[in-house]
Amino acid sequence: MTLRSSRRRFVAASAAAVTVSAPAVLRAQAPIKWRCQSMWSSAELTYKAFESFCKRVGEATNGRIEVQPFAAGSVTGVFETLDAVSAGVLDAQSSAPVYWTGKDPGFSLIGDLNFAYSHPWQAEAWYYHRGGLEMLREAYARFNVYPVGVSWWGVESLVSKKPIKGPADFKGTKVRTPQGMFAEVMTKLGASVVVVPGGEVYSALDKGVVDAADWATESMNQRMGFFEVAKHSVWLGHSMPVQEFAVNAAKWNALPADLKAIVTACVREWTWDQIQRVAVDDARAIGEIGQKGVTMQRWSDADLKALSQQASGIWAEWSKKSPLAKKAYDSQIAWLKALGRVA
Repeated sequence: MTLRSSRRRFVAASAAAVTVSAPAVLRAQAPIKWRCQSMWSSAELTYKAFESFCKRVGEATNGRIEVQPFAAGSVTGVFETLDAVSAGVLDAQSSAPVYWTGKDPGFSLIGDLNFAYSHPWQAEAWYYHRGGLEMLREAYARFNVYPVGVSWWGVESLVSKKPIKGPADFKGTKVRTPQGMFAEVMTKLGASVVVVPGGEVYSALDKGVVDAADWATESMNQRMGFFEVAKHSVWLGHSMPVQEFAVNAAKWNALPADLKAIVTACVREWTWDQIQRVAVDDARAIGEIGQKGVTMQRWSDADLKALSQQASGIWAEWSKKSPLAKKAYDSQIAWLKALGRVA
C-alpha cells in the first residue's frame, strides 16, 4: 500500500467518524425545554414578571434551558398543575402551596400564615434561613416535584361595597374568601363566607352575591375592575401568599450542577423583581383609585392586634391537622417570636 493511498484511507475514516459522532454532539447541545404553567392570567403584572424570569433563565444558561411560560388554564386547570407536573404532563409550575391544602392542611400554614407577616422579607427569611424551603421541598417530594424557590406579590387587601372600619362591621357581611384559615377568621367575626372562583368575583360583587372580597393587592384588584362596583379598600394585613417555581423532580435531578445553580439564582432574582414590580404598581393604583372615590380604610392598631390574636388561635387549631401542619406551625411561631410579632 502506498503512502498516498494510506493517507486517503485515514482521511476517509476520519470523515466517517465525524459523520457518525455529529448527531450525538448535536443532541448534547440541544436545549432542555420546560413547559411551565403559571397561576396567573396573561393580563396580570405577575405573569409579565414570570415571563421575564423565563427569559432570564434562557439568557443566564446561554440557551441551554428554555422555559416556555403558559398562563393559567392554558394546559390544565389552575388547581391541577401539581398533579400535572408530578405526572410529567407539565415540566414545571409556578403556583401557590395554599392551593394544595386539600392534599395536606399543612400547605395552608406553609403557604399563607394569615396575619403573621407584615412584609415579604420576613417570610422570605423564614423560607431561606429558618428551614421553610427545605420543609416545602420535603412536602412536594411526595408528588415527585422539586420547588426551586419562592416569591411573593405583597400584602393583600379586601375590596368592599360598604365601610368595614372594625371587627363589628363584618357581622352579617357576605365575604368571598378562599377555603382555609381566613375563611374561619371571617366566620368567627360573624361574616357569611362565600367561596367563588377568582374569575367570578367581579360578577359576585356586582350582583350582590357578596359584599366584600379577598383577592389580592390594590393594583391587582384594580386590574380586575373590582373598584368599579366596590368603593372601599380595606387593609387588614391578613394575607401574603407565597408562590413557588417548581420542577418535575426527575427532570431537576437530571440537570448538571452548574445549571441547577444558575436556575436557583434566577429564582432569587425573580423573587424581588416580582415583589417590587407589584409594590410600584400598587403605589400607582392607590393614587388613581383615591381620585375615583375609593375610600382607603385601615383599622386601628388595637383592632388589628385583636384580629391577629384571634388568627393565632386558628393557627394552633390547624397545627393539629397533619404532621406537616405541626412542623410549619412550630417553626414559624419560633421565628415570629424572634421577630417580636407574637408573644
